[in-house]
Amino acid sequence: MSRTTAPAMSFANLKALDDAHVMQTYAGRFDVAFVRGEGARLWDSEGNEYLDFLSGIAVASLGHANPTIAEAISDQAQTLLHVSNFFLNAWQPRLAEKIDGLLGGDGRVFCANSGAEANECAIKLARRYGQTHGGPERFHILSAYASFHGRTLTTLAATGQPQKQETFQPLPSGFRQVEYADVDALAAAMDERVCAVLLEPLQGEGGVVPAPDGYLQAVRDLCNEREALLIVDEVQTGLGRTGRWFGFEHAGIRPDVVTMAKALGNGMPIGACWARNDVASAFRPGDHATTFGGQPLAARVAYTVLSIMEELDVPARAERAGVRLAAGLAVLPGVVSVRGLGLLLGAELEPNLVAGDLVNRCLQAGLVVNAVTPTTIRLAPSLLVTDAEIDEALAILRRVLQGET
Repeated sequence: MSRTTAPAMSFANLKALDDAHVMQTYAGRFDVAFVRGEGARLWDSEGNEYLDFLSGIAVASLGHANPTIAEAISDQAQTLLHVSNFFLNAWQPRLAEKIDGLLGGDGRVFCANSGAEANECAIKLARRYGQTHGGPERFHILSAYASFHGRTLTTLAATGQPQKQETFQPLPSGFRQVEYADVDALAAAMDERVCAVLLEPLQGEGGVVPAPDGYLQAVRDLCNEREALLIVDEVQTGLGRTGRWFGFEHAGIRPDVVTMAKALGNGMPIGACWARNDVASAFRPGDHATTFGGQPLAARVAYTVLSIMEELDVPARAERAGVRLAAGLAVLPGVVSVRGLGLLLGAELEPNLVAGDLVNRCLQAGLVVNAVTPTTIRLAPSLLVTDAEIDEALAILRRVLQGET
């Protein structure tokens, strides 16, 4: 049996191909092409090695080329890649059961292909539920400024970043934003047309900003009072990243709907939307569907990912490692403060430092991080990161901040 592998190619040739044939939608891409990974390490087309403290933006939470996941992919690819959702398959219901268990049970899951699709499902479900329980005008959804929920037209309308929305107006109607962590503003905006509130427990793209103490509980109480659903977007924060299985657990609440993706597939494109049984039942056959969502390959990989996470207790590992990383960041020269939870951290820099410049110099020194705001770098290493790797990353950051590299 013949195998097709990508031929070795220099960065210059790869860049020329990209310039000629790929839609140029990503601004400020780095002059690096990664071609191999192992655990927390990456190698580029020129043979240079890097310590990855971004994990594909909180995706490769069990590390690159995880052997157990690779074995599951290989075995399933030789067994059955895809069947239509006209039929059951061996892995989608098992995955749904496992996700439901992590969320306390009494719920149902829709499998999608990405975080944006998971949020689309949540939005459609909330509107269906709201109109069923409150009439045709109850379709409005409240979210927060500086939030990020996706790039489709509907999830972009829910995203509280006007600069990302301007080019694509008019966006779907029925979405309004208020200040994050401002319960009074949320209460003032929550009229009888509001069917749901959509929030992140920690705003990742908004600067790695955790919900302050008491905020999510107050939102939960307000949603109960106004009979609106609480949707929590756990696409970046979910599945151990914050030191709990889900970020909302830090607040001791239970949402009505939870979305997830990123870490769920450890690089395999998959997302999921979970909802309480009574909310999920608002969907009728034909209301929502997807060609690829929940297909055997993606579902088996996600099931394998969650099984490994349970076996290794990755939330506890992330909590412990996050304490070490945050403490080390806090004492670096040029770092004013550290925000975040677990292994999703933002280091706020002194005003004279530019995060983008620092990120470039880190890359040249062999460390992958990113600038999430002009003055904040984001770190989201593998949840299996070792103490030695944390110390190595901190040492690189220190040298860069001191101008030694």
